[in-house]
Amino acid sequence: MISFFGFIILVLVAALCGAIGAAIAGFTRTGCLTNIAIGLIGAVIGSWLCFQLRAPEFFVVAGIPIIWAIIGAALFMAVIGLLVNPRRSRR
Repeated sequence: MISFFGFIILVLVAALCGAIGAAIAGFTRTGCLTNIAIGLIGAVIGSWLCFQLRAPEFFVVAGIPIIWAIIGAALFMAVIGLLVNPRRSRR
């Protein structure tokens, strides 16, 4: 079971990874809760990608592989960007 302090660290790390991933994908106006969700989804996508590529997990904090979470968040936001606003990618 995760402690309260561990949960706060997990949320902060997810928010940071989500913000960086969204910025890499070109999204600048995302809120705190959105960044947390993006970071958690990015961590899942990044961990899966890491497992599929049989790559090492670099810099794990609070159970989240930071580098892979940022990569996963950027990929997730890039796909969302293509689905929501397909004209944006054609410019």
